[in-house]
Amino acid sequence: MKLEVYIPDNLSEITLSKYQKYLKIQDKEKDENFLAIKMIEIFCGLRGDTIMSMKAKSIKDITLILTDMFTEKPELVREFKMNGKTYGFIPNLEDISFGEYIDLDTYIGDMENIHRAMNVLYRPIKQKHNDKYLIEDYTGDDPEKMKDMPMNAVLSSILFFYHLGMDLSIAMMNSLEQDKETNLAQYLTSEENGGGINHFSDSLKEILEGLKISLN
Repeated sequence: MKLEVYIPDNLSEITLSKYQKYLKIQDKEKDENFLAIKMIEIFCGLRGDTIMSMKAKSIKDITLILTDMFTEKPELVREFKMNGKTYGFIPNLEDISFGEYIDLDTYIGDMENIHRAMNVLYRPIKQKHNDKYLIEDYTGDDPEKMKDMPMNAVLSSILFFYHLGMDLSIAMMNSLEQDKETNLAQYLTSEENGGGINHFSDSLKEILEGLKISLN
């Protein structure tokens, strides 16, 4: 009996939750054969016993396709559909609130909780005209829903912020009221923030290097 295998070949076909599931296993297990089985099991939706009965060459070929997929460097994804709604990337970072920034800075360097950062960056579009749109206000509610978002959007936003670097903090400080500006400046360089914006960039760099993505 011929086995038909669905192999995603684009990050838009992989959800954040699936990647987080695989990452937890990868962090604990270093055996490459076991990881290959889990990779195909999670991303292709096959049972472990089915994978074990497949030809070794097929396993190798599928693993290479999936591994290469995670080396993609997608352009910033500004819109995507998820669970019947269209989500948009925050239109103007200069309008970001202090609270939004803290949540973003806290979680964007942590793959286990990065869905919380995505909850800041991507929100349902409530109004749109041509390529301009407005997104819903940030409440911080139900970040778990963002685990269903596509990995190309997740990775593109990580790359976006990594390359943005210090410009992010400068833009946001300029947009805040004077008293809040002082608080944010202190936060960005504080020990409580793990060294501030440098820690922020280092965390993103670790994620990208873990995905074996070139930073050039």
